[in-house]
Amino acid sequence: MSTTSTRVITTGKTASGRSLFRRRYGESDLPRPGQRSRLRKETLAGYGFLVPWLLGFFGLTLLPMAYSLYLSFTNYNIFSAPKWIGLDNYVRMFTSDPSFTQSAQITLVYVVVGTPITLAAALGVAMLLNYRDRGAGFFRSSFYAPSLIGGSVSIAIVWRAMFGNDGPVDTILSSIGIDLGGWIGNPALVLPALILLAIWQFGATMVIFLAGLKQIPKELYEAAEMDGAGPYHRFRAVTIPLLSPVIFFNLLLGLIGAFQVFTSAYIISNGSGGPAGSTNFITLYLYKRGFSDGQMGYASAIAWVLLIVVAIIAYILFRTQRSWVHYSGDDR
Repeated sequence: MSTTSTRVITTGKTASGRSLFRRRYGESDLPRPGQRSRLRKETLAGYGFLVPWLLGFFGLTLLPMAYSLYLSFTNYNIFSAPKWIGLDNYVRMFTSDPSFTQSAQITLVYVVVGTPITLAAALGVAMLLNYRDRGAGFFRSSFYAPSLIGGSVSIAIVWRAMFGNDGPVDTILSSIGIDLGGWIGNPALVLPALILLAIWQFGATMVIFLAGLKQIPKELYEAAEMDGAGPYHRFRAVTIPLLSPVIFFNLLLGLIGAFQVFTSAYIISNGSGGPAGSTNFITLYLYKRGFSDGQMGYASAIAWVLLIVVAIIAYILFRTQRSWVHYSGDDR
């Protein structure tokens, strides 16, 4: 290759490299040749660190989701190849499957009732702890501890023993003249028992609320008090607006978590969803259709309906947050 050709190629590479760095740093801050080499190495290293996450995301999340979406349009029983049936699984779900309708209703009641009560309990305890300095660490740990074990199989077994026939709860209520029988075997009471279990796990939500309360300046409360505002008005005019981003965050996570309740319902009902289908949450129903009945295509369709419902609720929350969530520095 001639000297002229070599100069042309070298100039082209240099121009391309300078153009890349010019777009990144601007004309006046172009790095020197040594710095460019170091930045290229750092960029390559950054992409290298991303590779494991990208492999995990595509291999363990995106591809299984895409395959699940495909299976939702098939008749698949694990032992034979999937057979394409179009929208039949979705039509069956909404037109001829009363068990799916029942599981959707139970899940909705659990979400609508359990989530607000859990948030209210967590906020109430967080406000009490926010005004208490003596022994605060002990009480915070005590209230947070159930959330560490609340989702485990062992605590669900304990909960079933407590609320079962002749359990401590039934015995205590009977001693004061309230004879409800075992909660676990009563279709009208087993759902409240599961909601109580969810409320009992408010520790993580409480810690987030407590961190948000610590960020509210005390001067605002003092100014409101000087203006004659009582505790209720200080809570409504100061605490709620300044804590609204934290409320939004906990509400979103709480709703998503409530839609995914499974372990406690499975343990308390021995995987049956009983009594009388009163604990047949949609995740448990999905599990039974897929792994007990071998209807993986139908179970995949249920999973996608659940995903779409949760996504719609999350979208509505994000769209409505502009009307009630106030961020620091927001001049809306």
